[in-house]
Amino acid sequence: MTTKRVINFGAGPAKLPEEVMEQVQKEFLSYKNTGISVMEMSHRSADFAAIIDGAQKLLQELLKIPKNYKVLFMQGGGTGLFAAVAMNLMSRTGTADYIVTGSWSAKAAKEASKYGKVNMVIPKNDHYKSIPEPSSWKLDPNASYVYYCDNETVHGIEFPYVPDSKGVPLVSDMSSNFLTRPVDVSKFGVIFAGAQKNVGPAGVTLVIIREDLIGMALPICPIIFDFSVLAKDNSVHNTPPTFAIYVVGKILEWVHQNGGAAGMAELSRVKSSLMFKALDSSGGFYNCPVQEPFRSRTNVPFRIGQGNEELEKEFLAGASRLNMLQLKGHRSVGGIRASLYNAIRVDEVKALVAYMESFQKQHGK
Repeated sequence: MTTKRVINFGAGPAKLPEEVMEQVQKEFLSYKNTGISVMEMSHRSADFAAIIDGAQKLLQELLKIPKNYKVLFMQGGGTGLFAAVAMNLMSRTGTADYIVTGSWSAKAAKEASKYGKVNMVIPKNDHYKSIPEPSSWKLDPNASYVYYCDNETVHGIEFPYVPDSKGVPLVSDMSSNFLTRPVDVSKFGVIFAGAQKNVGPAGVTLVIIREDLIGMALPICPIIFDFSVLAKDNSVHNTPPTFAIYVVGKILEWVHQNGGAAGMAELSRVKSSLMFKALDSSGGFYNCPVQEPFRSRTNVPFRIGQGNEELEKEFLAGASRLNMLQLKGHRSVGGIRASLYNAIRVDEVKALVAYMESFQKQHGK
């Protein structure tokens, strides 16, 4: 019996392209007539070497990654990279700049403070709704690196530009908007992204690092978080998350077939525009707390009124009955949140918008 697919608006692990999952399903028991699943395959075999090399080359092509950068597949998720970045780069000067615009960059700064001095570039703010003007930032020219989160999944804030780090290596957590638009990789020292939003299942974190930043890890850095070790051994120093890397490769193929990063950017623009039009035309029934220039295209938080929790519970229950799942806002902020990652289709966003309009007609004044 075929199970009806739901519309998964979850923030992560998130929806994967159905055609990719169908292909994975076909190859699940026997990958390319090897007679074994990728899950059973040796990470040191020729077959897996072809899988990981293919994924690296696809990513290099999709983002036009310069030749002086390495692509790594690491474990530990974004949270693991909070520590790995600091332990690999902080040794340059012992200090780092952190642009904190939401909960994830705040957590990254707290983790980095264990390994050196952290300079908070902008004033502390518990109500993340915008990004202060760069002219107000207090950057330290002696910093080992400048760190920011390109898209804050919880608060729905996205940078509409690449920060100017004044020549200091720029590090970006792009977990929730990775490959949703083209990126000039040459402007960055390090880019990392947990795969479970746009490019794969949980378990693997993609890292793009400029070669001159490799080889400076603090002595306390665990070997599995040492960028130089992972780069030297092509991400197979130990057993990597082989199956997750295989799925990442399949999704990168899907992105390539659907217009690449530019194609994903156009889809993202269409989907987010539908959502924001519905919110802004509701006459205040729905409210997005984020100021317009900084609204995320991939994570759209909103409230009913100024936070009518009873109506929000009813909204979520009604959405669930319509097979629209994981719309509840993050536990730290409440409300409702729709995550519009690459695998979410335009027709699925239109279905959510139609429900929002119907709900407003039923419950609005």
